[in-house]
Amino acid sequence: MLKRHEIQVLRRAKHTLAEVAKLAGVSPSSVQRIEAEPAVTTLDTVGERARRGVGRPSKLEAFRGLLVAELARQPEVMAVELLRRARLAGYAGGKSVLYELVAAIRPREQAAPLVRFEGLPGEFSQHDFGEVDVAFGNGTARRVHFFATRLKYSRWAQVSLVDNEQVEALVRTLVDHFAAIGGVPLLAVFDRPKTVALAWRRDGVVTEWNSTFAGVVLDLGLGVEVCWPYSPRQKGAVENLVGWVKGSFFKQRRFLDEADLERQLAEWHEEVNVQRPSRATGVAPAARIAEERARLRPLKVAPDELALRFPVMVGPTAMVMHEGRTYSMSPEAIGIAGTLYLYRERVRIVAGRFEAVHPRQLEAGARSMLPEHRAQLVAAVSGRRAKRYLEREHLLELGRPALEYLTELTHRRPRLWVRDVHQLHELLQHHGAAPLRAAFEQGLTERLFGAEYIAHALSRSAPPRTGPRQQELAL
Repeated sequence: MLKRHEIQVLRRAKHTLAEVAKLAGVSPSSVQRIEAEPAVTTLDTVGERARRGVGRPSKLEAFRGLLVAELARQPEVMAVELLRRARLAGYAGGKSVLYELVAAIRPREQAAPLVRFEGLPGEFSQHDFGEVDVAFGNGTARRVHFFATRLKYSRWAQVSLVDNEQVEALVRTLVDHFAAIGGVPLLAVFDRPKTVALAWRRDGVVTEWNSTFAGVVLDLGLGVEVCWPYSPRQKGAVENLVGWVKGSFFKQRRFLDEADLERQLAEWHEEVNVQRPSRATGVAPAARIAEERARLRPLKVAPDELALRFPVMVGPTAMVMHEGRTYSMSPEAIGIAGTLYLYRERVRIVAGRFEAVHPRQLEAGARSMLPEHRAQLVAAVSGRRAKRYLEREHLLELGRPALEYLTELTHRRPRLWVRDVHQLHELLQHHGAAPLRAAFEQGLTERLFGAEYIAHALSRSAPPRTGPRQQELAL
């Protein structure tokens, strides 16, 4: 389905049938047929094949091992002879499909010559992750990860430091770079498919794309081309972008610390994009960027509005877990499947008619509980004893200070702690997690135990938050 999307994008950009067929690796008739189909809105290739009734068991697959063994023993054997041997072994299929398989799996001793090309304005962008060990002038050292982007026609480059080389870092930095460059090209070329594809055939054709990456590509209306590290004949299509960044920046400069590295990276962007002529074009990228930007398409999603989508389920405690972090939902949503939209700074969860927006939690094991969900949970629990312990659990989620304070309070006031817990829970709803945690710490320091002491401590601190931002509640 992503290949169909790529073909439709190229045709909408007025490429000829022959050009699109060559770029996509399909026949012109296939291009015409796919162009006439409705626009691609789903990436579920397996489901679409099932819906259309496409595919049937291959008669040849059972004989792949035989062909591989014969070619390993006799690499130069003719395909017609392999057809004869396969038929002696029981193969009853056609010859053309066997010849295609033989051509794909036959060992090759000599690689074809490299063929380099020049992109047209707004046609290609190149992207890749890289890493380098940097020794700083202050005596520290660390491994630096970066993501690089370069437009093929103008050679305009963008490089950003990233925390890791995972798919979220890839797609967010990719959109950041398109925003900085001024638009989106027809095709994005990736050199390494770790965060792009999950499975592919021996000939390098992707059979399963990373769903997060594919979703963002579909949102952007971006075509994708992948060049495989173990296929040297494809390397003519992609210059060594990572090697160029290392050689022209990291190996040429010295950095006092990480802040100095960031500052010099900004200077280097000015140098390579505006001041220094490109070896490939003879002029600085700035001389060509206006022509290139005129052919780039508008960015459909702003970087801060880019949301990665993940299927979730509201658990029995009305919490949703994602990557070790938990977020609250209405207790009425328990058991409902939904979607978690992961933004850079926030999380939005939609499950049926229920929706919640949380500040994004970054620490492993962190929890976010909205005040309205906390109140709804207590109201939904039946029985005084259950409500009492649920309120205490909400307080204990504030961490170690709450645990120590409530332990001391329970032992000092064995007959009154239930009343105190209820009052402390109301203070939590009114003031939020952070102020109440600080009040518990103050109470432990002053050895004052009781809801009235915590209320007095909170009254002397900053007034409670109001409005939507009261929903902070990173515990």
